[in-house]
Amino acid sequence: MLDIPSPYQAHPNGLLHLPRFLAKIKKFLKGELPKSYQRNFTKGFDGFLCLHIGVEPADVIECVKDTTDDAEIDQNLNKIFPKELNPHIWNRKVVQMGMSDLAREKLKEVKRNLAAEHREDLVSFADVIDFDEEKIS
Repeated sequence: MLDIPSPYQAHPNGLLHLPRFLAKIKKFLKGELPKSYQRNFTKGFDGFLCLHIGVEPADVIECVKDTTDDAEIDQNLNKIFPKELNPHIWNRKVVQMGMSDLAREKLKEVKRNLAAEHREDLVSFADVIDFDEEKIS
């Protein structure tokens, strides 16, 4: 899925990963989300983002459903999102996921599965996503 944004891309409201989640939702609604992405759709970063914001993933999907453009999506999101999104808190989590002692083993496993165990620059799950989707080489 080279056409979806990196987890490091921020939405105009400052939240990392939100543009990626919205792009996956659009593909899901069109029936174009690959099976390999469907297993973790609304889980992982998507779910953690919704947990941070305090909304259900299904509510975000509803904000995208039957819209004509990104401005309409943003209007819908503004209706369900809290006033204070605390992007600085969420963004730190995104860039550090995979760096805790507990997560390092899973990160090593994922890197091994991608034949990237030698890559010392892949230090977070967001890095691994970008590597897997050939956004970084």
